[in-house]
Amino acid sequence: MSDRIRRIIDGIIEREGGYVNHPSDPGGATMYGITEAVARAAGYRGDMRAMPRSTAFQIYWTRYVVAPNFDDVAELDPKVAEELVDTGVNCGVDRAATWFQEALNALNSRQRDYADIGVDGNVGPKTLDAFRAFKRRRGAAATAIMLHAIDAFQGAHYLRLGSGNSQFEDFLNGWLAHRIRNVAA
Repeated sequence: MSDRIRRIIDGIIEREGGYVNHPSDPGGATMYGITEAVARAAGYRGDMRAMPRSTAFQIYWTRYVVAPNFDDVAELDPKVAEELVDTGVNCGVDRAATWFQEALNALNSRQRDYADIGVDGNVGPKTLDAFRAFKRRRGAAATAIMLHAIDAFQGAHYLRLGSGNSQFEDFLNGWLAHRIRNVAA
């Protein structure tokens, strides 16, 4: 694991903080941002309040970095990888990967820069090749453009969740203040 990935995970754990069990959060009890369901699926059986930081770190590494192949994105662009991991933690890794693929397709100048890729939430060789082509075509601006695109998807998602007097309205201001533009190019 690279030092960059370690810093990404450490930053997420710092932002997520300790134990929380907010009545409006369908995820229930969380520790370091890890929900009880995710902790149990990873094999943790203890009280959520007592979950070790090292357990949370390992869950982040396996579930939010390696499983969706965001570590491969980090080899190409650490900032975009950081955004994908952070978005994956807060919105789900499949959603983060899908938004990345949708952004790549929308940003390819009607396939003049590179061919559209399948939008399947799987960051595999075709997605990585498209991202390489995007970075070659857009140069130094590529990172900022991609960060803005993912943030746009994420912000729209939060606004949909928080509309109609839903329980998620309790979190909307915080999400928009702390999850959008929290990774800078």
